[in-house]
Amino acid sequence: MGLYFVYILETVGKNNKKRFYTGYTNNLNRRLQEHKKGTGAKFCRGKKIIRLKYFQTFSERSAAMTRELEIKTFTRKEKIELIKTFDEAEEVSD
Repeated sequence: MGLYFVYILETVGKNNKKRFYTGYTNNLNRRLQEHKKGTGAKFCRGKKIIRLKYFQTFSERSAAMTRELEIKTFTRKEKIELIKTFDEAEEVSD
């Protein structure tokens, strides 16, 4: 039994439009490298990965998958609000 991560990446396409990509994985570092190399999700291919904006850890795969699907239904505004709470938590822990 390992850990699972739900994450949000910020990407930039050829038209300089910023977009979010949400996914889940059991190895966050490996998955980020795959996205940067263009071997990750089809959505991210051809886009520049700016940075990891958010992640959440789960002990069960099903919980991570459920959360991923939930976040994917969020509007852009809701995702930005979620990312803000993550950024604020990071500042408190520094």
